Amino acid sequence: MTALVSDPDFWIGLLKIIWINIVLSGDNAVVIAMAARSLHPDDQRRAIAWGSGAAVVLRIALTVVAVQLLALPMLQIIGGLLLVWIAVQLLDQDAEGEEEATTHHNLYAAVRTILLADVVMSLDNVIGVAAAAKGNLVLLGFGLALSIPLVVFGSSLMIHLMNRYPIIITLGAALIGWVAGETLISDVMLADVVAHWHGWHWLAPGLFALGVLLWSRWRQTHPSVATPTGEDAV
Repeated sequence: MTALVSDPDFWIGLLKIIWINIVLSGDNAVVIAMAARSLHPDDQRRAIAWGSGAAVVLRIALTVVAVQLLALPMLQIIGGLLLVWIAVQLLDQDAEGEEEATTHHNLYAAVRTILLADVVMSLDNVIGVAAAAKGNLVLLGFGLALSIPLVVFGSSLMIHLMNRYPIIITLGAALIGWVAGETLISDVMLADVVAHWHGWHWLAPGLFALGVLLWSRWRQTHPSVATPTGEDAV
C-alpha cells in the first residue's frame, strides 16, 4: 500500500478519475433532479437516494461489460433515442404543473425514469474511469465510490436551482438531448459516416438539443394538447 501511495502514476490517475467524475456525473444529476423535482420533499430524498444508489450499482455492473456492450451495433442508437424520449417525458411532466405531476408521476415512476437514463448515461463514466484507472482496482473502486456523493449533491443542488430558476429545466432537457446525440453518433454502425466528416460529433448533439428546445417551446404554446406521457409511459 505504501508503494502504491508513493507512486506518482497513482496520484495522476486519482486526479484524472476525480475530474472525469465531476464532468461526467453532471448529466446523471440533471436527470435525477428533473425526475424528482415534482415529488413531495420526502419522496425527493428517496428518489435521489435510490436513483444515485442504482446508478452506482449499474456502473459496477457495466464496468465488467462496458467495452463489449459498446461494440454491439445499434445499441447506442437505441440508447440515444431513449434519452430523447426521456427528455420529452421530463418536459411534459413539468408542463402538467406541480399538482398534477405529483399525482401522476410518483416516486416509483421517477425512479424508473432515472434507472433508464442511468443505463445509457453511465457508460461514458464507466469507460472514462476504467481507462484512467489502468487496471488499478483501488483507483477503480475509488472512482465508483466518488460518483455517489457527486450525484447526490449535484441532483439536490439542481432541484433547488430548478425551483428557483425554471429555465434550468429546459436547459437540462436540452443537455439530455445533447448527450443523446453524442450517444447515437458514437454507435459502431455509424463509424464510417463519422469518419468521413468529424463535424457530426457536434452537429448531431446540437440538432438533438435543438429538437428538445423546440419541443419545449411548442409545449409551452400548446399546453392543452395531450401527450403520450404519464406514469404508464415512463
